[in-house]
Formats: sequence, C-alpha cells, structure tokens
Amino acid sequence: MPYELIVESGSVDTTRQLAAICAEALHSGITFALNGQLGSGKTLFVRAFCEALGVDSSSVSSPTFVLMQLYEGTDWTISHFDTYRLGDPDEFLALGAEEYLHDPQMISLIEWAERVQDLLPADHVAIGFEQTGQEARCLTITCHGPDGMLWLDDVRCKLEKR
Repeated sequence: MPYELIVESGSVDTTRQLAAICAEALHSGITFALNGQLGSGKTLFVRAFCEALGVDSSSVSSPTFVLMQLYEGTDWTISHFDTYRLGDPDEFLALGAEEYLHDPQMISLIEWAERVQDLLPADHVAIGFEQTGQEARCLTITCHGPDGMLWLDDVRCKLEKR
C-alpha cells in the first residue's frame, strides 16, 4: 500500500520551501517521479530542490529538448529527465536512464514520469502537481518502498517544525 502526503501550497515561495525540505530529508539515492500539467510547477520544484542540494539554480532548466541534465550538488549528483518529448519508453532506456535510476549515490528527478512509469524502480517517490490557482498548487506525494517511506517520515517531521 502506498504511503502518501498531500500538501497545499498557496504560493511559488511555499512550493520552493517544500522542495527544499524534500531535498534536506534525503538519506540515500532515490528517484522522484514528477507528474502534472504544463505549468503546474514541476521545473520550479526541481530548481528549488537542486538549489537546496548546492546546485546553482540558474543552471537548472527543463531538459525538454536535451531530455536529461546532470547537476553536481554538494553531496549528491542529480539527474534531471524530461520525458515529455519521448516517443516511447525505449528512448528513455537509450539515454542510459536505468543506470541513473538504480544508483544509490544518485538523485533522479523525472518530469512527465507517467510516460516511463513501467521503468521506474519499485522504490520511488511520485509527486503529483495540480494547479489549483494562479500560484496555488496541491502536491500529492506518494511513496513506494521503504526508502521512500523513511524519506517521507523525515519530510513530515520537518514540515511539522515549520
């Protein structure tokens, strides 16, 4: 059974803060599957997440046309995929994605992850972005597997302290 948390964000700043909390809670490499409509905040979340890990946020952009970007953070290497333009999941595999998704020293963030759902590791975190207002979003965080559950417990604790 999945382990879930629903977070209402009323502003861009709140979404950025949530992304930073999510990054600060990392213990091990994990894959994040990000899903939502165009403009729902996926790339904004990735930018704030990476910034919290020591990546210059100006270097983080949606890899829509290049499909994948790698960023070096203070303690983590982050792979950032955008599968929006992929014709089929085999193109994702051709990028060498499996190597990144199963590396315990790697954080992987996949925008439009529903397009490669069957290729995701069993232990991953899915974040659904729903636009509920001009800047307001509802984020549904669902964990699959023990690493994701431990991570989400830390996220919950950090949210309660704020």
